[in-house]
Amino acid sequence: MSFDATHAVGEIAAQYPLATRVFHRRGIDYCCGGGIPLAEACKKEGVDVELVVSEIERELADSPANAQRWDDAKPAELIDHILTVYHVPLKEELPRLLQMAAKVHSVHGEKDPERLAELHKVVEWLATELEQHLVKEEEDLFPLILKGDKEKIRLPVDILESEHSAAGEALRRVRVLTDDFQVPAEACNTWRALWKGLEALEDSLHQHIHLENNILFPKAV
Repeated sequence: MSFDATHAVGEIAAQYPLATRVFHRRGIDYCCGGGIPLAEACKKEGVDVELVVSEIERELADSPANAQRWDDAKPAELIDHILTVYHVPLKEELPRLLQMAAKVHSVHGEKDPERLAELHKVVEWLATELEQHLVKEEEDLFPLILKGDKEKIRLPVDILESEHSAAGEALRRVRVLTDDFQVPAEACNTWRALWKGLEALEDSLHQHIHLENNILFPKAV
């Protein structure tokens, strides 16, 4: 390994993708907040930086030597990966999560009125904003990147990074509203599926945003 606590979290995630497992477990923002040093990120979350480094070392030691890295990929290859692995499933998953959030709020709202109502609103906001966000990437930014039109790339990148940050804040609110995705004892199957789906959404979006903020966008500009 060739990093230490002074390296940016996003840089570490780009060079050592399996480090994102540790960052996810420890609540360290490696996508929207990937520009700060690891030491600062650990301090912010109240985590011992040496412990985090040792956990990353263990992840790398237990992994295949040929683990996929995207910082060496060409922009076209990375865009194709993002579209296939993240955009397509997200378009299918967002309506499903919104439908479940609405059902849980409607059926079980009296059990926790304020929290379930807010969760429904946050999921609704995420579904609407992310659907529009994907269109901007697919129809505006990605074609510019593929053309190599650097003069026109900076503004849409700034806008989309700002939208990433807003989505990150919404995900953090979802985690609070779900008690870190701890399923209530009285939860029905739909309620349980919603919690599981939101946790999977968080993990997927963190990986998705990381690939764009820390690898694709810097390559493009």
